[in-house]
Amino acid sequence: MLTFSPVSVSFFIMALFTIGGGLGVVTTRNLVHAALFLVLSLFGIAGLYVLLEAPYLAVIQVLVYVGAISILITITVMVTRRLMGIEETYNRQWPIAAIISGLLGAGLIALVVAQFGALTPVADVPVDNIEQLGRAFVTHQGFLLPFEVASVLLLAAMIGSIVISRDV
Repeated sequence: MLTFSPVSVSFFIMALFTIGGGLGVVTTRNLVHAALFLVLSLFGIAGLYVLLEAPYLAVIQVLVYVGAISILITITVMVTRRLMGIEETYNRQWPIAAIISGLLGAGLIALVVAQFGALTPVADVPVDNIEQLGRAFVTHQGFLLPFEVASVLLLAAMIGSIVISRDV
């Protein structure tokens, strides 16, 4: 049975932000509005990290994704649409895509509930979780290479948006 505690209410609010923002991203026709819905969804994910007692990941989520990537996407969309002269197009396949997406989402929800519905947490979050995360990022057995690749890709995207904006 579900009990309504402040944590469960906060979870539902953050889940609503995340899912609502995601739906806004895929349903709006205006790309700038889609980028703003993306910001809302990423804030919801940061709130979920706070509820999971992972404050470091929540701060990184806000700084990197909300602060950097979303602003970069917004500026790039605003600049490139004006340069390319893109006009709105109508997609006639959206009802079929909506039905398939709904069925896929219902299947995934059923799968998650069937597999993980009765599980309960068995241990508290370790005190040194930030230290473990840092160690996983910088050791050669961990995530150092993907972390550096993501950094280079973000740098390339930023340089590309600066070059595009200077050509205006």
